[in-house]
Amino acid sequence: MNEVIGSIIHIGNTEVVGSAGTFKKRLLVVKTDEQYPQEIPIDFVQDKCDLLDNLAIGEPVKIGINIKGNSYNGKWYCSLSAWKIETNY
Repeated sequence: MNEVIGSIIHIGNTEVVGSAGTFKKRLLVVKTDEQYPQEIPIDFVQDKCDLLDNLAIGEPVKIGINIKGNSYNGKWYCSLSAWKIETNY
């Protein structure tokens, strides 16, 4: 199981993408609490978008993520997709 732990620095709006207009995604950015803090962008998709509705900037969170990768036109991409978020851990 992969996790990201840190404090929320950005909560994006829910976006509808794709030609069918049925795919939803929302971006959350978390700043880790390490010697060299990282700002990690994490995607919440479909029904997971609603998990961000009652959160606030600065709130500490622990997020369960899936790491996804793909290639397109000879370039490789990586994304982090959330499946769970905890505020009291």
